[in-house]
Formats: sequence, structure tokens, C-alpha cells
Amino acid sequence: MARFVVAVTGGIASGKTAVCRAFERLGVTVADADVLARELVAPGQPALQDIVARFGDGILTAQGELDRSGLRRIVFADAASRIDLEAILHPRIRKALRDACAVASSPYAIAAIPLLAEGGGRAAYPWLDRILVVDVPAETQMQRLLSRDGGSVEQAERMLAAQASRTQRLAIADDVVENDGTLAQLARQIDALHMRYLQMAADKA
Repeated sequence: MARFVVAVTGGIASGKTAVCRAFERLGVTVADADVLARELVAPGQPALQDIVARFGDGILTAQGELDRSGLRRIVFADAASRIDLEAILHPRIRKALRDACAVASSPYAIAAIPLLAEGGGRAAYPWLDRILVVDVPAETQMQRLLSRDGGSVEQAERMLAAQASRTQRLAIADDVVENDGTLAQLARQIDALHMRYLQMAADKA
């Protein structure tokens, strides 16, 4: 059971997935909020029922699954809808993350929480020992988002505006990974952090 937990967070298209994969290659258990969120909104789950009650049956596909892209368009275009969705999902995600980290077999665990700054930061996750922010310049973030999703500049700007600012994310950081270089440069940063976290976990045990 991991007694030391590090949150990995960052803005959209900052490279959080690459960071988490680097930790996984080092044998660290990663509990991913996005993965857990998908499990929580599977057909038959209470969270999906609550989402349908708030947004209507039109948010479901013909197969009865959540239309994630359709819901994303709604919540990024309307702040009140986003707040309602977060109220449904965030408490459930927090519990699922903590449970997954608690049973991790590695010396420490990673909790991948994209919306950590938006979701209350350390106050909402008092069990976190460390917060690692994946940081990239805003221009790089925009370029990656457009390349990844293929949407319009306007939609990308709305998605970025709906998230915490770079300054707000960095304000909650204990550690920062600069992810605007090569994968080799990223790996070196993760290797150094891994050694530091192993020592911190040992000191806490």
C-alpha cells in the first residue's frame, strides 16, 4: 500500500499522459482521473444517471452510452453546465482516486488529476503529499491542442479559457516539469523526480 501520493496535473495538451507513462515505466502505479471518470459514467452507473437527469437523454448515444464529445461541447460553451457536471463527477472521482492510490503496490503512487487547480487544489485533496505540474508555454499548448483535436481556433480558445490559468496551476505546484522539449529531456526530469519521491516515500514510511 502506497503511503506517499504525488498528483500530476497540467493544462490540456501539456503532456500529462507522457509524464504518467514515464512514471509507469519506472514501476510506479498511476491512478488516472480521466480513466476512472470513464468508468464512473459507464451504462448503469449512478453518475451517468445523474448526468442524464441534468442534461437530458440527448446526451446519450443510440447504444445508451455517454456522448462524451457532445457533453464536452456543452460544458465548454456554458460555465453553469460545467459546474453542474463537476458537482456530479468530482466527489466520485476523488474517492476513486484515493482508493486506487491506497492499494498501489509501488513505494509511492501517482494520481493523475488534470483539473486539480480547478477542482479545489490541495484543499480538495488533503491526502496528497506532493503536486507536480506539467508546464508548457501557452503557444505550445494551443499548437498541440489544434494538432491533436483538429478543431477550430475558437473552440481551442474556449477550452483553454475554461481551465485554470498557467499562473494558477504553478501556484499550487511543489514540483514542475517543463515539457516543451524532447522526450529524452522529459525522461531525465522524471528520472530525477522519481529518485526524490522514492526518498520522500521512504522518509514518510
